[in-house]
Amino acid sequence: MQTALEQYDPQIYELIRQEEARQSGSIRLIPSENYVSRAVMTATASCLTNKYAEGYPDKRYYEGQQVTDLIENLARERAKKLFGADHANVQPYSGSVANMAAYAALIKPGETIMGMSLDHGGHLTHGWKVSMTSKFFNSVPYQINTETGRLDFDLIRDLAKKHRPRIIVSGATAYPRMIDFEIFGEIAKEVGAYLVSDIAHIAGLVVAGIHKSPVPYADVVSTTTHKTLRGPRGGMLLCKEGLAKQVDKAVFPGLQGGPHMHTLTAIAVAMAEADTPEFVAYAQQIVKNARALANKLLEYGFKLVTGGTDNHLILIDLRNKDIPGKKMAKALDRARIVTNYNTVPGDPAPPFNPSGLRLGTPAMTTRGMKEAEAEQIATFIHEVAENIENEARIAQIGKDVLLLCSQFPVPEHFIIPRSNGNA
Repeated sequence: MQTALEQYDPQIYELIRQEEARQSGSIRLIPSENYVSRAVMTATASCLTNKYAEGYPDKRYYEGQQVTDLIENLARERAKKLFGADHANVQPYSGSVANMAAYAALIKPGETIMGMSLDHGGHLTHGWKVSMTSKFFNSVPYQINTETGRLDFDLIRDLAKKHRPRIIVSGATAYPRMIDFEIFGEIAKEVGAYLVSDIAHIAGLVVAGIHKSPVPYADVVSTTTHKTLRGPRGGMLLCKEGLAKQVDKAVFPGLQGGPHMHTLTAIAVAMAEADTPEFVAYAQQIVKNARALANKLLEYGFKLVTGGTDNHLILIDLRNKDIPGKKMAKALDRARIVTNYNTVPGDPAPPFNPSGLRLGTPAMTTRGMKEAEAEQIATFIHEVAENIENEARIAQIGKDVLLLCSQFPVPEHFIIPRSNGNA
């Protein structure tokens, strides 16, 4: 029997089917990608997509909010419990919007923010020159130590004392080590700055207790709700109670109109999934897989920024292999291994053809792959590098990857029993 989509728009139906096959038949190593549960996907595709809900629970601008208020309150309470936060705003459309809202809640346009430089592992919205965050605010980027690839808190402290930013942003998008949010908090206090911590990449590791939480040290915590957290594509802000009104006002009406209630509903489901022992075990396996992958890559002579990883992410510097990052990423894609090319600290190459390759283990771990498979994937990556000009060999590796994928089908449902009632 045909589905409604298949009957009405067979072209889009077929394209979705092709994308589903691609996700099933490839090893997805982009650190920000994952597979959501069927429960999350069902909530995302629910009738909540039909509903406008401008405002906040008990203070809406449209009628018919009897159910939406209950859902949003549930999502907020689950997020607060999960992260140990005083207040949660689950309305941001994305992590980028959440970051802008955090800044807008705390300071005025033209004041100074200090975040990690994009080419050293930060995010566009941490004040990078092409982002609106650098147009609205005066941006002072900090860099990591190019010799060690790690954060240098003495340099960060000196820069903060020199420029006296109103906000310091801690967090990264391509940093494979633990971030000491406590030291960032101390530096922020020394210079009279707010601390905004962006944990978009590591949120799942934070709630599982694998990575230190910034909640006790930061004024505002920003995150996406997907990546390691394994929810829908959305954003979230956590803050201390004294900043709740400012944060809420910055999101709505400051930057957004009505929240996407179908996404918000799926966020509530994902928060419940993350509040289980099964999710903790999953997050622990993410890190085990990343370390196994990193160690095997080192054995094959790959140079890793910082020499390894503490989290879900690996950053390879390919200069010793004499292979541009873009060329390597595209060759791997032909072999059914999906990564992204990325700058490395001190990279002399341009951003659109950088020297690095960024890998992550959340999606492969969701499929049930463990350390042995991580090591096999490292072997595939090595073989592609060794045969970068040999299309026949790359095609054969692609067949081997497809065979491995067939042993770990994308789970239709995650078996995550509810452990704690409704909240």
